[in-house]
Amino acid sequence: MINFILNSAIAIFLYMILIFMLALLKKDNSVVDIAWGIGFIMVSLLTFFLHKGFFFRQVLVVVLVMIWGIRLATHIAVRNRGRGEDFRYAQWRKDWGKWFLLRSFFHIFMLQGLLLLIIAYPILLINHSSGSGITFLDIMGIILWLVGFFFEAAGDYQLLKFKQAEENRGKIMTQGVWQYTRHPNYFGETMIWWGIFCIALPVQNGWTAIISPLLITFLLLRVSGVIMLEKKYAKNKEYEEYARRTNAFIPWFPKKQQFIR
Repeated sequence: MINFILNSAIAIFLYMILIFMLALLKKDNSVVDIAWGIGFIMVSLLTFFLHKGFFFRQVLVVVLVMIWGIRLATHIAVRNRGRGEDFRYAQWRKDWGKWFLLRSFFHIFMLQGLLLLIIAYPILLINHSSGSGITFLDIMGIILWLVGFFFEAAGDYQLLKFKQAEENRGKIMTQGVWQYTRHPNYFGETMIWWGIFCIALPVQNGWTAIISPLLITFLLLRVSGVIMLEKKYAKNKEYEEYARRTNAFIPWFPKKQQFIR
């Protein structure tokens, strides 16, 4: 298992250096967002072929990761086309000044590489294991993954189409899956990794893979996902009304509007 982790760490390090160089050429650190999903595909395929013998659980997780990673990378590439650098990276470019290159390398690319390695840990455990029998936990994991993939893919697609319509410029998306949660894509992302954790549970030391879904849930709720967007729209009156009737994260039926006479 140590070799799996070491080989994956080296591959991710080299991969992130390559993406960093690409970002320098394009003068756009947003490329790291596209590279995120592809990085998981690389790690899953690398560890899959490092193991001698292929089993159902390994094939399953590689297929699930490839479907998720390709969709995510494609969506972000389409969404970012012609938009320039994402507002987060553009702000850091201003804030960091002369330290921009050094801080970008460590704060964005190397940090994301480390997070990628930790979140991919259940994939490494699964691909290092043997045995092909399907269990209840595998089925539970597939169900959670499907729920997560639906919310993430549907949320991303619906928001993309909404923003492409000229008449929606400056408006808040409140339809489709967005009427049940203000962040369906982030909720979906966490469910995907809780699903992969369940698939990893039957393998040796599978319980240690809980670090992956816990980390991604914490990041999306408290660091770079929900909390960042909530702050961005904090003074938006339309968003405040939307927030009053719609759950922030876990999907649920919208609250009925209360009219004051």
